[in-house]
Amino acid sequence: MSKAIAIDPGIYKCGLIIADLTEKKVCKAEVIQSSYLLSYVKKIYQNHHKLQFLIGNGTSSKKFIKGLSEFVPNLILAEEKNSTYRAKTRYFEIFPLSGFKYFLPREIFLLNKNLDALAALIIMEDHYNCKFEMSKTINTKTWLK
Repeated sequence: MSKAIAIDPGIYKCGLIIADLTEKKVCKAEVIQSSYLLSYVKKIYQNHHKLQFLIGNGTSSKKFIKGLSEFVPNLILAEEKNSTYRAKTRYFEIFPLSGFKYFLPREIFLLNKNLDALAALIIMEDHYNCKFEMSKTINTKTWLK
């Protein structure tokens, strides 16, 4: 079973997705504080050496790339242009509106949603050029400190 982790780095928080590349399924989705990213990924790497690591090349990625490359030898720099914007569309593909909600403006359902994990999903899907299945039970709003 081959797995990969995608990271959407940000100034204050980072989105992470861990997915099975063989089955094209998301195993885990999280949002963590940026200050916690290096130690969190290091812990994951110690347990899963064969995991592929992708990091978006946008906001504040340079400081994370330097830190991650010290212990992740094959870190892949992936394009993340418009990933957060596109995560809004992907949100409604995963969690479609139904009933009377379908007729209301979509934007009201995105208030207080944490789209960073879905932005990491977009980075992964773009890099591997395929869609990954994400269970509706996975909480994309997790905030780890």
